[in-house]
Amino acid sequence: MGVGGCGRDGDNRGGHDGSGKPAAAEAKELNVYNWSDYIAAGTVPGFEQATGVKVVYDVFDSNELLEAKLLAGGSGYDVVVPSLSFLGRQIQAGVFQPLDKSKIPNLANLDPAMMARIAQQDPGNKYAVPYLWGTTGIGYNIDKIKAAFGTEDVVNSWDLVFKPENLAKLKDCGVTILDTPSEIIPTVLHYLGEDPNSTDPAVILRAVKVLRGIRPYIRNFHSSQYIDGLAKGNVCLAVGWSGDVLQARDRADEADNGVHIAYSIPKEGALQFFDMLAIPKDAVHPDNAHAFINYLLRPEVAAANTNFVSYPNPVTTATPLIDAAIRDNKTIYPPPEVQARLFGLKIMPPEVDRLYTRLWTELKTGQ
Repeated sequence: MGVGGCGRDGDNRGGHDGSGKPAAAEAKELNVYNWSDYIAAGTVPGFEQATGVKVVYDVFDSNELLEAKLLAGGSGYDVVVPSLSFLGRQIQAGVFQPLDKSKIPNLANLDPAMMARIAQQDPGNKYAVPYLWGTTGIGYNIDKIKAAFGTEDVVNSWDLVFKPENLAKLKDCGVTILDTPSEIIPTVLHYLGEDPNSTDPAVILRAVKVLRGIRPYIRNFHSSQYIDGLAKGNVCLAVGWSGDVLQARDRADEADNGVHIAYSIPKEGALQFFDMLAIPKDAVHPDNAHAFINYLLRPEVAAANTNFVSYPNPVTTATPLIDAAIRDNKTIYPPPEVQARLFGLKIMPPEVDRLYTRLWTELKTGQ
């Protein structure tokens, strides 16, 4: 979900003495690994100017990719941004160092209720700080949906996506779905009235059966390309992340290309995710990492990020600084009755992860 990568994807970036231990004094460097299209254009330059620290900023577009790097060790990154459900098990795997909260005074700006919810996965909020959050719903081309169905109302239900007879009508104008089984399978389970966090293989297979039924009408599975696809009119429906879809809407508006994009949280509910800032145990520049996290929690910085990427932030003192068009948008800041229909993800055991991966590969390849 950022600024472009710097062409150094995950290499180990020095800063050690001959013993392999960190050098006594940190270099003025910081290596960040964040979601693509997930930060305001001025945030990193602003941090560099404020601190004199040079940032190498790389991007990814799936939790699975980030987790593989973290579990392998030696990622070379000082700050990473896993989603909460992945963070929980990564904490259990011992890949992060505890935060030194004395170096993050802006923690005082965070929403206490959100911190309490996050503490269910990160007890005591020991290892991570929330960055941005959002929902996984339906992004769509308003005119093409109306052309296919005669109304825009169909986007108010997951029936549009998960019933083959509906999705078949959109095959030619382009359907794309996030390439992340850890979100899509639970979303289908929730739609079916099942526990989205079920570990029962028979229940999980119910969701996969639904996905197999719509597979012929899905153009591709990708977790970042759909932004441009929607904005340029090459995709008419995407199961995607809220802020990404709204970025696509803004790009189309700026281009004045006649493409009109909107986002829906279906009436059945949707996944709510929290993306977290954490410091790997082997980070070479932990002091700079703490400084960067603290910088992101400044009200004016958090508001600028939200205004740029259309994802809400957890900094309560930033709210007055957020553009009214974003702050008052109910698909970005869902009202209580919609919040009540959102669900979160729990930590999945390894055997369920393996099952998800196998079934997802079969689904994508048409096996």
